Amino acid sequence: MDALLGALTRFLFLLLRVLGPRLGPALGAAVCRSLGPFSRAHRIAMRNIADSFPDRDAAWHRAVAREAWDNLGRTVCEYVHIERIWDLTEAPDPTARIQVDDVTRSRFWDLRDRPRPTLVFAAHLANWELPAVAAAKHGLHAAVLYRTPNSKPVAKAILDLRRGMMGELIPAGLMAPTRLAKALDRGAVVGMIVDQRFGRGPTIDFLGRPAQANPLLANLARRHDCEVRGCRAIRLEGSSRFRLELTDPIPLPRDAEGLVDVAAATQAVNDIIAGWIREHPGQWLWMHRRWR
Repeated sequence: MDALLGALTRFLFLLLRVLGPRLGPALGAAVCRSLGPFSRAHRIAMRNIADSFPDRDAAWHRAVAREAWDNLGRTVCEYVHIERIWDLTEAPDPTARIQVDDVTRSRFWDLRDRPRPTLVFAAHLANWELPAVAAAKHGLHAAVLYRTPNSKPVAKAILDLRRGMMGELIPAGLMAPTRLAKALDRGAVVGMIVDQRFGRGPTIDFLGRPAQANPLLANLARRHDCEVRGCRAIRLEGSSRFRLELTDPIPLPRDAEGLVDVAAATQAVNDIIAGWIREHPGQWLWMHRRWR
């Protein structure tokens, strides 16, 4: 079965390459918009949206879910086209697929020109691969935490796409915290997505409800006392065009000893992500069981 899934994945990647960076993602969006609402994941998404935005009506909830399926379909089909989608140049180009304002551009240049250990968090918003690509494309010494699919052939096919675009790739697992810490010791910019449920993590408030969160970023910040920033992509006009934003260093709460307070820092980071979701609710991955 794994071999079959691997072969199917490679065939789909080849087909998407033939379709190109415009038609392929548009087709993926259409398929997900059409089939997604019939899935169990859609029921999860609708419940999550309704519970997170109880003041909005059912029609608005359905519209957000439809946009989320559209975004998911585009994101999956953009995997094979990231190199073509990434067309950011030194000089601003309003027609480019990747848009970065002067403030974010200067923040990336600051990290490039003054290398130091930095933690960067992202979320499953718009195309969530782009923040990791941005670090490598801006010439930063980057290390990225990623989760591998259960199927080894599928994981290899996806890893082959990511390799070379995102710096050092560190798979999630028992050794991940040690490898991430070593990357910080080397002065790397370490990136991770932190908006999914983590059963052994502290309970925080997320979009108005209690949820368990991953404290890994806060633990690393406590140990290394390094900068922490957020990075997000915003999908523009329902297309494969994006605006990237990188925050200034975020002051994290500290305990009586002056060290980063892990639980409070985890809450602070998730508060920022919740704000991003409220700005663009249809671009988040609502199909995940974030609350249990």
